[in-house]
Amino acid sequence: MMARTKRGRRSYSAGEWGRNRVRVFPDPKTGLLQIEWRESGRRRSRSLKHRDWARAKRQADEVAAGFAMYEPNGKAEAQPEPLTLGRLFEIYGEEVTPTKGEHTQRHDEIAMRMFLGFFGKDRDPATLSQRDWDRFIRARRLGRVGPSGKPVSDRAVECDLRFLIAVLNWAAKSRDEQGRLLLDSNPLRGLKTPKEKNPTRVILSEEEYHAMLGVSRQVDWRFHVAFVLAHETGHRIGAIRNLRWADIDFEGREVRWRAEHEKTGYEHVTPLTAEAVAVLEEAREANHGNGEGFVLPELRDPSASISRGRVGTWWRKAERLAGLEHERGRGWHSLRRKFASDLMDLPLKVLCELGGWREAQTVLRCYQQADSVQLRKALDSRPRVRA
Repeated sequence: MMARTKRGRRSYSAGEWGRNRVRVFPDPKTGLLQIEWRESGRRRSRSLKHRDWARAKRQADEVAAGFAMYEPNGKAEAQPEPLTLGRLFEIYGEEVTPTKGEHTQRHDEIAMRMFLGFFGKDRDPATLSQRDWDRFIRARRLGRVGPSGKPVSDRAVECDLRFLIAVLNWAAKSRDEQGRLLLDSNPLRGLKTPKEKNPTRVILSEEEYHAMLGVSRQVDWRFHVAFVLAHETGHRIGAIRNLRWADIDFEGREVRWRAEHEKTGYEHVTPLTAEAVAVLEEAREANHGNGEGFVLPELRDPSASISRGRVGTWWRKAERLAGLEHERGRGWHSLRRKFASDLMDLPLKVLCELGGWREAQTVLRCYQQADSVQLRKALDSRPRVRA
């Protein structure tokens, strides 16, 4: 008999899925604890009429044990509970999503709500087909589905569908407590995701960088530190926001990038430039942090790092102060592209290690862009045959 408490929201399950599973959870309106079970294939629930969580868990265990001992006619094996899209997302959200980075976890949660709203939580995932795939693409492009309610690019649609494919692939390889596959196969396997023909991949120019650097301290000392670190290390702003003092080795002039804050889940150590060390020294003087404290903390709550929304607001403010007209795609990631393009002469293996890329093809496809100076330099270096 298995029992577990769900992550993220209070809910406790006891028993085996498809056989004697019982769940307790608080009623969102009254706060009173509810108990839920299956009877003759139908979902039943009732109020426990109390808010004692420990007591509710004991009751769930007792009820599940009672179901386990009861088998009709002493022979018949309980039929597995039908797998719905809602149940599949629930299992995936409990077991897989928590292993991902903070930003990816949020995308998982948003995507789950979106797909459940579009296909329905009681939909059998095995019945999804090309028609459903095409319907979703049309609706998502037009903004009829999604958190913003606005039309989105093919890149956003592709990202959403890749998540759905990942969930279905996982279900086709995962088994329940009786050893049965959650899904016999991925019903959407092989379908093509839409591709954005000309994705916007802006690189912050050297002139723009110095213009924003000149006003960075006017925005906030933490923006100045984050801005320089993003330029000098080439790392994502999410990884920079979550740096702790324990990750900084001033003596060895190195920084450790933790796997949980890297999109690729790749923990690695990179050297620091003199400019990066200088702004980290400034940060140490400004917040007197040490150990597991954040390098860039929230001022009202030093136990938390600055939020993604805050650094986005700071970026736009720095653009205005620098007299730069906002350009779509020119944000924190444009510094990562600048890093990859500035160091184009390095061996790809070295560049990948410095910037935390797992695959060289990603750098070539999405980050490096040759400018006119580099093109001219390449031509000038070409060997000439004299007549």
